[in-house]
Amino acid sequence: MNPALQDDDLLDDFSLEMTGKDVPGLEAARDSIPPGTRINITFLAGEDTATRLTAARAVKRLGFVPVPHISARRLPSRPALEEFLAGLAADGTAENVFVVGGDPARPEGPYEDALAVLRTGLLRQHGVRHVGITGYPEGHPGIAERTLWSALTEKAAAIGAERFGGDVITQFGFDVDPVLVWLEALRARGVHLPVRIGVPGPAGVRRLLGYATRFGVGTSASVARKYGFSLTNLMGTTGPDRFLRTLAERYDPARHGTVKVHFYTFGGLRATAEWITGFRHAATAGTRA
Repeated sequence: MNPALQDDDLLDDFSLEMTGKDVPGLEAARDSIPPGTRINITFLAGEDTATRLTAARAVKRLGFVPVPHISARRLPSRPALEEFLAGLAADGTAENVFVVGGDPARPEGPYEDALAVLRTGLLRQHGVRHVGITGYPEGHPGIAERTLWSALTEKAAAIGAERFGGDVITQFGFDVDPVLVWLEALRARGVHLPVRIGVPGPAGVRRLLGYATRFGVGTSASVARKYGFSLTNLMGTTGPDRFLRTLAERYDPARHGTVKVHFYTFGGLRATAEWITGFRHAATAGTRA
């Protein structure tokens, strides 16, 4: 085990993800989540501004740090972006945001990508102080690798130029190897922002594979075995136990920089929070033994 990072140390300051409709789930899970935990609020199609603002207020009210998403390609206009940011500012929930390009094949408004939003100057005007951006250790099904790297380095530069705090949140995967290779490549390109490695919370195998297909995450039989599930048994459930243990064993701060963990909960906030508590207790017990 790398003495710099124990299993439970890896989960210090973890973050979670929810949708605007997951407020009841967050209320049910609140006692299982450490106060001050960063909770990202997605920017999905079909959820309006009011729903997103209500979710951010709920996260703050329950004692957590709201990190509202801004999906560049889903914004129909500059006034729509200003309206959302003004709403966050009025509620005291604008300090942390996560800016992503988004899924639409064609932008619904003037913003082609996250960098275009960063360059508007509107984030600083509305009280944003910390900006999260995306990373793709296993690539993106619709974006060339060269373009991904160019976009990431330009966004990191924009965050630095605006003197924002920032971090990179990666898409989830099942294999530690490409994550570590990607981290080294990121640092070699001069990007030293903290990275939150995306992992799926405990979920059904079939559901996980559905999300993996959607986001272009590679899942071979050998990778599945390393992660801890079988492609021939889709009725089971799995958590990121093996992934996190392997990451803790192989993580080297000199090569990989500051690393934290971000959980994609797929609506299972309470299940994820309880899994984290159990994992940390088991890790602590193992260390003492």
